[in-house]
Amino acid sequence: MTDGSKSGIIAARLRNYFLTGLIICAPVAITVWLVRSFIEWADSWVKPYLPSFYNPDNYLPVAIPGFGLLVAIVVITLVGFMTANLVGRSIVNFGESLLNRMPLVRTIYKSLKQIFQTVLQDQSSSFKKAGLIEYPSPGLWSLVFIATDAKGEIAAKFNERGMDMVAVFLPPTPLPTAGYLLFVPREKIIPLQMSAEDAAKLLISGGLVAPDHKPLANAPRPIAQQETA
Repeated sequence: MTDGSKSGIIAARLRNYFLTGLIICAPVAITVWLVRSFIEWADSWVKPYLPSFYNPDNYLPVAIPGFGLLVAIVVITLVGFMTANLVGRSIVNFGESLLNRMPLVRTIYKSLKQIFQTVLQDQSSSFKKAGLIEYPSPGLWSLVFIATDAKGEIAAKFNERGMDMVAVFLPPTPLPTAGYLLFVPREKIIPLQMSAEDAAKLLISGGLVAPDHKPLANAPRPIAQQETA
C-alpha cells in the first residue's frame, strides 16, 4: 500500500469521525442553546417586575438562571386557580371589562384569547392531526396541519353551495411557524397516522427525518368517513 493510499484512508476515517461527532454534538449544542435562550428570555421579562427583596440577583453573587421562568409558572398557575372560584372569576371579568373599553386593545385581546382557548382546550383536536392535500397543483402534495371545521360566516357561505370545508394550516420548510390558512373540501384531505410533532420534524428537516411507519389494522379513514361514522 502506497503512502498516498494510506493518507487517503486516514483522511476518510478522520472525516467520518468528524461527521459522527457532529451528528452527536450538534443536536445537543442546539438544544442547550435553545433552552438557555428561552430561559434568559423569560427571566428578562419577569425579573424586572419583581420587588427587590424577592429578586435573588440583588443579594446573591451570581444570577440564578430560570428563576424568572419559575415565578412565571407559579403566577400563571395561581391565576388559573383563582379563576376557578367565584371571587377570582369576578376579578378576571372586571379586568376583561376594562380591556373591552379600549378600542385597539380589546381587538388584540379578544383575538389572542380566542386563539389560546381553541388551541389549548383539552377537548380540542386543533393542530393535533396532520394530513396531505393536493397543492399547489394537481399531482403535487403538501403536508398540512388540520385545524378545525369552517365556522361562522365562512361556513355559512360554503354550506350555501353545498360544500363541506375544513380549515388547514400549510407551513413552509424549514420554519413551520409561518404559513397559509387554506379551506379544503373534507374529502380532499388524506389524514396521516403520524403525530403533529413528527409532522413538524418532517417539515423542519426538509423531508430528511421521516417518522417510522407501522401500519395499523384500524388505519385512519378519510375525514369524511370519520365524521359520518
